[in-house]
Amino acid sequence: MKRIDIKISFGCNNFCDFCAQGTKRARAGSKSLAGIKAALTRARKQGVDAVVFTGGEPTLHPGLPAAVRLARGLGYESVQVQTNGRRFANYDYCLELKQAGVTEVSPSLHGSTPVVHEGLTKAPGGFAEVARGILNCRKAGFYVLTNTVITSKNYKDLPALARLLVRLGVDQFQFAFVHLVGTAWENRSWLTPRKTDALTYIKKALDIGRAAGRPCYTEAVPFCLMKGYEDCVAERVIPEGPVSDDDLYIESYGDYRRAEGKAKRAGCRRCAWYKICEGPWREYPGLYGWSEFKPVVSPSRAGKAGRKSGLRGNK
Repeated sequence: MKRIDIKISFGCNNFCDFCAQGTKRARAGSKSLAGIKAALTRARKQGVDAVVFTGGEPTLHPGLPAAVRLARGLGYESVQVQTNGRRFANYDYCLELKQAGVTEVSPSLHGSTPVVHEGLTKAPGGFAEVARGILNCRKAGFYVLTNTVITSKNYKDLPALARLLVRLGVDQFQFAFVHLVGTAWENRSWLTPRKTDALTYIKKALDIGRAAGRPCYTEAVPFCLMKGYEDCVAERVIPEGPVSDDDLYIESYGDYRRAEGKAKRAGCRRCAWYKICEGPWREYPGLYGWSEFKPVVSPSRAGKAGRKSGLRGNK
């Protein structure tokens, strides 16, 4: 499956400490339906058959249901909405999107309690809205895959969050290490944990997901840190395809991510995972250096990671 990521609006009703979009909410507008249709049409001609509508907060775009209908009319088989999840607290809105043709939803939950989640999102009442929204989405029949950004404020909470996600009945969850761009870059000095400090908690959370039979992943945590959890590296399942941003169209997000977003050092060439590992977001070693990342010498396990998975992946 190839998938296009269309950022349809940069407005948002959260004010997250880790927001990668930064000042775009103030200077970038919403995509028109004509602009959305143009991006969908272009991608279909390239053989893309899945779309994720994102932002900003796509559910604030009044034309989202119409955009979903456009996608389905053009032959898109999979339509995902990547969202902070708050509007899903309204079950009628969930049903509206279901009837329009949405197949998957990806709400974000960043803590197991209001204190942790809202401490990062700066949206009072948002925790209850997202939790209720996840239950509504399950009731409406969506495939639900959640995303959590790993920060210094919530990494110790990840096992408790994994237990909550299992209780809420999500189909899949992902823990994405904070990407130090936008607002996250401004907050980098206190927002970013060392990956090695977070690993124990990440792996305990993944153990909870695995025990419950849930596909669960990390993103931007390289293979060398994931011994025994290599099948949980999200980069193995993130769909390839283009991105339609505010004023540009990137033909291959995967190529862009690997060439400009992530980084590897010369020593990584000795690692058994070198060919498929993308490394950390390049801003991370600028903050903490490379000492945490040790090349893996045994090639036996690496050969198994090339298997393709049909599971969904976030971008």
